[in-house]
Amino acid sequence: MKVPAASAGERSGTRSCLRLATMLALLALLGGCARPRVEAPPRRPAEVRAQIVRMLPADTADRGGWATDVYAAFAALDIPPTDSNLCAALAVTAQESSFHAEPQVPGLARIARKEIDRRAAQHHIPGFLVRAALALDSPGGKSYGERLAAVRTERELSRLYEDFIGMVPLGRRLLGDGNPVHTGGPMQVSVAFAEDYANDHAYPYPVDGSIRHEVFSRRGGMYFGIAHLLGYPADYPRMLYRFADFNAGWYASRNAAFQNAVSVASGIPLDFDGDLLRYDGGVGATERAVRTLVGRLDLDEGDIHDALAQGESPDFARTDLYARVFELAEATARKPLPRAMLPRIRLESPKITRKLTTAWFAKRVDGRYQRCLKLASRHRH
Repeated sequence: MKVPAASAGERSGTRSCLRLATMLALLALLGGCARPRVEAPPRRPAEVRAQIVRMLPADTADRGGWATDVYAAFAALDIPPTDSNLCAALAVTAQESSFHAEPQVPGLARIARKEIDRRAAQHHIPGFLVRAALALDSPGGKSYGERLAAVRTERELSRLYEDFIGMVPLGRRLLGDGNPVHTGGPMQVSVAFAEDYANDHAYPYPVDGSIRHEVFSRRGGMYFGIAHLLGYPADYPRMLYRFADFNAGWYASRNAAFQNAVSVASGIPLDFDGDLLRYDGGVGATERAVRTLVGRLDLDEGDIHDALAQGESPDFARTDLYARVFELAEATARKPLPRAMLPRIRLESPKITRKLTTAWFAKRVDGRYQRCLKLASRHRH
């Protein structure tokens, strides 16, 4: 039987229904696209620890223990254990200690004895008095000299100095109340930083004698080292600049870029070392250069000093001084200027026998960091 052809009205109605169905399908699709993306659930601690174990060099002793202490530091500091953050912490540790909780320092006994002799000369103390003091018995039975000759790690040297200062009158005269060992642990973090940080944040472990002692432990060294590396806000375009800050101090890379802008705007050459003020008082080179711009900045010298005093804080980048200096500098240069630069600092330490800089350190760590990221990516796929 012949089926009658659809009328024009029927065909029109069919097309309308198709258009409606198509529109509804598109709306449903768009609605699905507009839904908030569901975040992946946080990884379980065991998963993160297993990842850290995979990231550690195969010859690392007690990889499980390292993974536990690294994860515990991230958890206590409330820093997300992303691939980037984990690789940053591990890269610094590899550079500073090759994953030895107590890294040995070649020639440490000689370096320490040289420092004692240097201080004795400063105080005009005859050498025979120094030798006599070192010949005295220390706690444990050995003489201070015997212990000094046997030191291999900074923890051992720090404990020796503590005993020497506390037990020998000449020790207090030579060393005052300050232990000459300023850094320690697997990330070689500053003891002064750790003590200051512990004053403002709850340390997650029982303290073994002092925060100084904790710095030399694996758990404490990783906790304070990761806090120093990642525990402050910084919108750097690359992790490289955090590595420089780890070596030179918080916001040193941002401040070096600011010094560059000051130099461009004022025409005055500066050392881009990240230090905006002199720590011993007085007016430093950066502040003097900024003062030459007073008329163009519409700020007085007090405003300038107060802003520069925030150089170790995230707030400095929000000051009028920061914004106006960059505005002047970019108008002079006729191009955008970087907001982060590697500080130009020569590294000085009795332990350092080569010509090294903060830039060298940051680039070395960054190379390790990039290799770690590639390894993490391969494991994920």
